[in-house]
Amino acid sequence: MTSTLVEPVDDDLWSAIGDPTRRRMLDLLLAEGGGTATSLSRQMPVTRQAVAKHLGVLDRVGLVRGDPAGRERRYRVDDAQLARAVAQLASVGSAWDARLRRIKRIAEEIQRARPE
Repeated sequence: MTSTLVEPVDDDLWSAIGDPTRRRMLDLLLAEGGGTATSLSRQMPVTRQAVAKHLGVLDRVGLVRGDPAGRERRYRVDDAQLARAVAQLASVGSAWDARLRRIKRIAEEIQRARPE
């Protein structure tokens, strides 16, 4: 039996991405090339303070980087960390595809072995 090599999953990274508000923020940052807590809060149904907290979570896992911009910080998506997240997702998806193929084969064998 062959096994599919799966890259270790970074639970903190996926916990951060798992929140729909943070995914929306990542989408906005990618689309606009960056933004501040204030600019993001204008486009979202949450307060500036909530946006700032979400940005803090994304910053801690390395998905965004903030640089000083006057009285605020301007955030942008860290392409390398985003690529790492995509690679992990692809690896997990590939492993699950292999598992599902094995389950299908077992189910088909059980079906063939049933007396008519």
